[in-house]
Amino acid sequence: MSMNKDKIETLYESRFLKCYDLQYAEGKHYYEASRRGKDELVVKKTDGEFREMLPDAVTVAVVLHLPGGETRLLMSYEYRYPVGQYLLSPVAGLLDPEDRESPEPLVSAAIREIREESGLTVKESDRITVLNPCAFCTPGITDESNAFLCAEITLDDLGELNQNGAVGAEQFRGFELLDRERARKIFQSGRDEKGNFYSLAAWMVLSIFLSMF
Repeated sequence: MSMNKDKIETLYESRFLKCYDLQYAEGKHYYEASRRGKDELVVKKTDGEFREMLPDAVTVAVVLHLPGGETRLLMSYEYRYPVGQYLLSPVAGLLDPEDRESPEPLVSAAIREIREESGLTVKESDRITVLNPCAFCTPGITDESNAFLCAEITLDDLGELNQNGAVGAEQFRGFELLDRERARKIFQSGRDEKGNFYSLAAWMVLSIFLSMF
């Protein structure tokens, strides 16, 4: 049974979140939360538009190549309001309008988020790879999507790292530089080293690091 794309009612609308009633049959309702305006909802896209759409955000596995041949996965503790905790988190953020106008929107967003959340500037000699251009988060309740990228950055001085670029409601509390052993333990246990749970995006970034490095 497909949805009637003409039967979409806006139930709530604010700057960052909207809620819609997707009527899939007469008297039958499915509710969706989205960051998108009504005209930009994924459900309204044609097959061609769907296959070419940009995601809402990027999540980046930032891998640091350090002196002496050491390789570390860069993560941080970021305050996540819905759970009221600082959670082990990867570099991530929404695409800005300027990113969408870029020849490489996902890479543009990744470079900006890396700078804002870690203080690092991606150099021409560094490498950024798009691993998944658009993956839906929880399509049972939202059309929000993320691209997953990997950024390999050669870094000579850890003193460059800082969290001074936090934007808006973002709050950070320090970095973690994970080697394979520590990353594997966190990945396998589903808990950080403080015993706390973390997001599915963090779990995916850990798996990227463990499978590629």
